[in-house]
Amino acid sequence: MTQAYLGLGSNIGDKAAMLDAAVEGLAARPGILVTARSAAYRTPPWGDTDQDWFLNAALGVETDLSPHGLLEACLSVETALGRVRARRWGPRVIDIDVLHYAGAEVSDERLVLPHRFVRERAFVLVPLAEIAPDLVIGGETVSEALSRLDASGIVRFP
Repeated sequence: MTQAYLGLGSNIGDKAAMLDAAVEGLAARPGILVTARSAAYRTPPWGDTDQDWFLNAALGVETDLSPHGLLEACLSVETALGRVRARRWGPRVIDIDVLHYAGAEVSDERLVLPHRFVRERAFVLVPLAEIAPDLVIGGETVSEALSRLDASGIVRFP
């Protein structure tokens, strides 16, 4: 089994219930074992800021899926939960990103690992730091990357 980390986010409907449903959906997939889950954090929107606030969380998983297989499992759970991709960085019922996969580096049209924006987004790093503060991504730990960012608008929910 290979260690990987996922980021989850929702800003439509019952956000907390949607995060729970995503975790349950992932845990039910063959080849995925959820090993760690952060608390949920209320976060402001990023990129397209004209939308509701998000709930974000992070998961640690062990998997026997390939990086692309894990991505497909995440996309399948998103689809099952009603995700519609209407606009980039727009509102979403659920978003599940593969953030890190055992140090693998992948770069193609479907997947970039580690996630290209992981070290730039406090809303990803705050929950990830809760479950994997010493995880090294891009030559620095999650905690070090987070220390460079403004996380003042991010609060643990509830």
